[in-house]
Amino acid sequence: MAGLGGCRQRRNWQLIGALCALAIVVCSVYAVREIIHGGLQPADTAGLLGLPLGVAGLVAAVVALRKPVEGNDAELARGWAATLAGQVEAGESAVWRQLLGDDTRRINLAYVLHPAAVRPAAAPAAGRLFADGPSLATLPDIVTYYRDTRPLRLVVTGAAGAGKTVLALELLLALIDGRAEDDPVPVRIPLSLWDTERQSLTELLQQRLVEAYDWPADLAAGLARHHLILPVLDGLDEMDPPAPDGSPDPAAPRATAVIRALNAYQQGRYAGPLILTCRTRHYDALAPHTTVLDAARITVAPVDTDDARDYLTGRALDPARWQPLTDHLTAHPEGPLATVLSTPWRLCLTATAYHHHGDPAELLTLPDPDALDRHLLARYIPAATRTTPNPHGYTPQDVHRWLHHLTTHLDPTGTPQATATTGSETTDLVLHELWPLAGRTRVRTTDTLLTTLAVLTTLPLAWTTPKPVTGVLAAAICTLAVLTGTAAALTTTDSPHRLQNPVRNPQARRDLAASLAYGLALGLTLGLTAGLALGLGFTLLDGPAAGLTAGLALGLGLGHTLGFTLGLGLGLGLAREPDTRLGAQANIVSDALTRLRPGLGSGLAREPDTSLGAQANALIRLMVGVTAGGALGILGGEMAGITFGITFGITSGLPAGLTLGLTLGLAAGAQASRRYLVFLICSRRRLPFRLGLFLDWAVTAGLMRNSGPDYQYRHRELQHWLRQHPHPPPLP
Repeated sequence: MAGLGGCRQRRNWQLIGALCALAIVVCSVYAVREIIHGGLQPADTAGLLGLPLGVAGLVAAVVALRKPVEGNDAELARGWAATLAGQVEAGESAVWRQLLGDDTRRINLAYVLHPAAVRPAAAPAAGRLFADGPSLATLPDIVTYYRDTRPLRLVVTGAAGAGKTVLALELLLALIDGRAEDDPVPVRIPLSLWDTERQSLTELLQQRLVEAYDWPADLAAGLARHHLILPVLDGLDEMDPPAPDGSPDPAAPRATAVIRALNAYQQGRYAGPLILTCRTRHYDALAPHTTVLDAARITVAPVDTDDARDYLTGRALDPARWQPLTDHLTAHPEGPLATVLSTPWRLCLTATAYHHHGDPAELLTLPDPDALDRHLLARYIPAATRTTPNPHGYTPQDVHRWLHHLTTHLDPTGTPQATATTGSETTDLVLHELWPLAGRTRVRTTDTLLTTLAVLTTLPLAWTTPKPVTGVLAAAICTLAVLTGTAAALTTTDSPHRLQNPVRNPQARRDLAASLAYGLALGLTLGLTAGLALGLGFTLLDGPAAGLTAGLALGLGLGHTLGFTLGLGLGLGLAREPDTRLGAQANIVSDALTRLRPGLGSGLAREPDTSLGAQANALIRLMVGVTAGGALGILGGEMAGITFGITFGITSGLPAGLTLGLTLGLAAGAQASRRYLVFLICSRRRLPFRLGLFLDWAVTAGLMRNSGPDYQYRHRELQHWLRQHPHPPPLP
């Protein structure tokens, strides 16, 4: 999503700045050259001196175009906030509609104020999601409830599937809709993105604007400085794994760190406004030792029968088809079916499953709640596949099989019947950690074979070299191929490495400058040493003068190439460990580009392209590695040509450089992205090759959701059911 001063606009201005600087340099060089040659009249000399000054004036005028309208920081920040509000509304409206089953009908959730023993905020006793009719006039809607809370700190708790995120999104969108010029813009942040050991809440807010809305860091900092961002923090319960028995962990170190940071968050003399969501069990496990101070905690109540009936009737395309079910709910408000449909998750599941097809009266014949859940979940995937735009033609059967196969990665015990009670099942799907799902031995063997064959593709070029070199070069290529394949087999993929532009912050620029200096100095030292050694060898063949010249030429060329490689490719400002703020595919993409260090340098100093699939970027990594190796080969060929002739240098240097580029790019390069690509190849019959694209579609369809860089199933019940059903059950 392009933000104010987004990436494309900043790149355009960077290009304009570079062209302007080049114009000034060219004009200055031309003027100095003409003056040095002499023979000019005074008027001509003055004209030449005025040329670079005139160009500099033009550049100043162009740069002035980027200067913002004059005004104080507060006025500018209010304009930025209006722009941000539009971006947030556009993005979160799509999420809100997805959570409602691709519809706009809402369940009118009820909530009550939970009594707190320690420093509660003043707030009304109860409220509703929205005001609907005179009978509800005494209960405030969620916006009125929040604005009546003092201080403006709200904690939303509820059971699994109770509608906490929907409630928070409704509040967020309503606050934007009624926002005054000075009001802060609510920005939703999944709490799994918060690196609690390294970030404050203010830094998290700024990072969210930079990465999710493409804002420049200085503008994001300005909004935070003027208190124009309202944090809506979603999913405190998702920050820490459960205890071994599946219950919430009372220690929960990350969640505890979050609450401490929220208690320290303030604006002026008052506690800073915020909105937080968490499951009731997890929040109760933390309290009373750890609780958000000066906040009103509300608990979302189960959906009563009248609200459930109103929701189903209001969303129905054919009300007569729903009449038997709604009549049953009216006649049996305390019955088993009404109890099951008292959670927004199951209610929305019912509306989605029967939205276009089927007879909702089938639910009346089911004997118990478990049978009802199984029946609804069996209809859910076919219904979601039909109602969601499906440009890639995924069938319900394929979607079911693929999602089931992924659940087997989340259960290390391999016991689908026990996962719901033992808690051994995990929830997060991390792309670069999925490769054992295709079989560890199979993936490692395939990785070794493909990596070895990739390096061996340069072997035919060895036979184009002069005969004295052919055998040595062929043997070297085969040896490197075997070593590279062995290294690939022994790889235990670490986390993807993150790409960082070395000119975006002062510390990265200093790191890059230090790395360049270190690399060039080391390269020069090694080059001189290698030159002296080569010179002694050539002296025995061609005499002292020729030997020393050739040795130093080769050595210095090698040294400078090595120095450039170390300085740029291994620069400290380029490769950093990732954090949880990167998206799932962006992690793979960033690793595929960043780990191609040797000889790529400045070509890596850019943001990863997430518009391509992870496997496509892994192929790009291979292509760039070949290009880098070819460049090294040409440099080496030129140096060899000084001594042995240009033909010998090119024919020998090119295959050697390509082999070196492939070896470094594959063995010491992108381990996570290479292994992920091999995993996709080995999973062709069980998963789609464009897995990331499919998971993104599943998020849009409401079957999956994003949790930072990971994917999760929309609901834990859906994950359990898919784990227990390898094949889609027949529909009635």
